[in-house]
Amino acid sequence: MTGRVGPDQVRTITCVGTGVIGAGWGAYFLARGFDVIAWDPAPGAEGRLRHLIDAAWPALTDLGLADSADRARLTFEPDLARACSETDFIQESAPEDLELKQDLLARIDAVTAPEVVISSSTSGYPMSDMQTRCAHPERTVVGHPFNPPYLIPLVEVVGGKLTSEDTVTWASDFFRYAGKSVITMQSEVPGFIANRLQEALWREALHMVNAGEATVEQIDLSITDGPGLRWPIQGPLLTFHLAGGQGGMAHMLDHFGPSLKSPWTRLEAPELTAELRDAVVDGCAEEAGDRSIDELVAERDAGVIAILRALGRV
Repeated sequence: MTGRVGPDQVRTITCVGTGVIGAGWGAYFLARGFDVIAWDPAPGAEGRLRHLIDAAWPALTDLGLADSADRARLTFEPDLARACSETDFIQESAPEDLELKQDLLARIDAVTAPEVVISSSTSGYPMSDMQTRCAHPERTVVGHPFNPPYLIPLVEVVGGKLTSEDTVTWASDFFRYAGKSVITMQSEVPGFIANRLQEALWREALHMVNAGEATVEQIDLSITDGPGLRWPIQGPLLTFHLAGGQGGMAHMLDHFGPSLKSPWTRLEAPELTAELRDAVVDGCAEEAGDRSIDELVAERDAGVIAILRALGRV
């Protein structure tokens, strides 16, 4: 589109919504040397944003900052129109409420130059459902990150029915330029790819807790000390490919295919009763012990960095 800067020419990014995801995006973009303009109407949003960025900065410094990285390049703008008036790219990270996102994207669209790409951090809504009120829906796209966005590399990019192919290509190229690992999806799927896989594991975990078959700690340990150690290296399908030995996936499917009919999983979500909720919440509290949220975040960040370094991805 005429007037759109190239993906490698982006200098200023507007982060609309500064909760955990939006603030994480802000920290990441600052660490990569961009100017960041942030907008969020919630009372106290600026203070929470700066706190999260400060908390994330040691981890980002450990990973390696861009030469031009500077937290002073953050501007908090209380007026949405001004926040979007002079920017090269917008990342929206509002709460997961379809009506809210439809309205907010339309408001962003109305005050932003028509060539600027508007990306949404939605965890599951198709862009086709969110872009319905935009005057320029062709420049709206999903850029789905993972928490925390300042550490987890993956971004899933997919457009809606009214999104132009140029926008999807531009967004994918920009995220790669910004240092992300990008999946450009061929078509919309509610929840995208990774969240659908996460959801299957999450639902089965809830079933086991609900039935008293396993504790929260046992479920977490089964992944951290089990298959989770393999997944950062080769993913679940290549892991199963190796389970077939020299015969690979073909032998694995021939040999273990009948087990697909075994009652090893229950993909229907259980009723989230008060008892189930309390069991999960209490289990997490028991597993966390005396560690605060900040301490758990620092522990997680250090672990992710160690894995990334061990895998040569830094």
